[in-house]
Amino acid sequence: MKHNFERFNLQPFLIEALKQQQIELPMEIQERLIPAIRNGSDVIGQSQTGTGKTLAFLLPLADRIDPEKNHVQAVITAPTRELAGQLFEELGKLLHHTDGEITAKLVTGGTDRSRMVDKLKNPPHIAVGTPGRIHDMVKEQALDVHQASMYVVDEADQMLDMGFLEDVDQVGARMTEDLQMMVFSATIPEKLQPFLRKYMKHPKHVKVEPKQASPRKIEHWLIPDRDRDVNQLALEVATAFNPFLAVIFANSKEEADELFAVFAAEGLNAEKLHGGISPRERKKVMKKLRDAEVQYLIASDLVARGIDVKGISHIINVGLPRELEYYVHRVGRTARAGWDGIAATIAGRHDQAAVEKLESQGIKFLHKDLKKGEWVELEQKMRRRKKQGKAESTEVTLKTGKPKKVKPGYKKKFQQQKEQEQKRQRRLEQKRNNRAKRK
Repeated sequence: MKHNFERFNLQPFLIEALKQQQIELPMEIQERLIPAIRNGSDVIGQSQTGTGKTLAFLLPLADRIDPEKNHVQAVITAPTRELAGQLFEELGKLLHHTDGEITAKLVTGGTDRSRMVDKLKNPPHIAVGTPGRIHDMVKEQALDVHQASMYVVDEADQMLDMGFLEDVDQVGARMTEDLQMMVFSATIPEKLQPFLRKYMKHPKHVKVEPKQASPRKIEHWLIPDRDRDVNQLALEVATAFNPFLAVIFANSKEEADELFAVFAAEGLNAEKLHGGISPRERKKVMKKLRDAEVQYLIASDLVARGIDVKGISHIINVGLPRELEYYVHRVGRTARAGWDGIAATIAGRHDQAAVEKLESQGIKFLHKDLKKGEWVELEQKMRRRKKQGKAESTEVTLKTGKPKKVKPGYKKKFQQQKEQEQKRQRRLEQKRNNRAKRK
């Protein structure tokens, strides 16, 4: 029986590698881009994490490498060391059955420069790495890319956000004139257009929308912060879940550091991962994650895009991300490989518009809160109000208690008074009972 990928006329070593990984059916983006890349066309693959884009470029790229030519034929760039390492790992699985005839090397920061230069004295067929380190090696003439004819820019919008596009450009400018450019990105911002126009000739642009805004097996929980300390609330939420592995997302490096301090103070098995962490520490954390030695990972959006860590049972968002599309990237880290997952978001009043936008995209939130260590369902109350000069609109609010505005400390005082009254009533009842007995 023919393997499904054989109809792309891929080389036998690739089919064997796919069989070994039990990958049988091509995903939509693979169906649409593998033939174009094999034919040498420029392509733009626009899709989110989990749509199969990595194999969409790795398979045809590896298929086109000529092992007889002892020079760099393809360069693959990713915005972070972790993503580059992951791509290199996936490529290694595909090249396993070539018996070393096709070579690839990882070119990233965080390693000794002189050792990197020595490693590149035997040029690989494929260089995988981060734009900054690849550009460094090209400038030092340790990596010769002038004969490279294939260039992959993965997570291009993140490259733009992180300021790496200039390095990507500098490397591309040193490659062959008939360079085949392959750009993959969740979004194609306007600021990316000049770069695309510079390098691409009539590219095949394939946009793949996920069947749903997020995987089916994810439950989306919305937890109101109710003006509580969000770091303390995140700690309570995380420990109440008692997860196998939870990733707790903060919206900045500083917020991640603060959150980590709260978890560390409780003596929890927690690590942190963001752009401000040293390369050595990041490697240590990634190894611990792969070895299932971490229960709570506090992270910035560095982890949200493409990093594949197995066994994430829970995602906790401390506030919604500033760029709303990152919500889908974040929650996509859980419920993988057939497992279920929970994505809990601690939201404030200012997140209302963002919540409504996510709901309009098909995400259904369960409204929950944590009371005395127990999860309780909140009533989702719908109310309509007319705005002057505007059509009637629907506002979603969470019923989290009495709707009245109260002064700080009012509820606590009210509760104390209530308890005192109950004690008084019990004492009166006891006195009445004692009198009755004496009579």
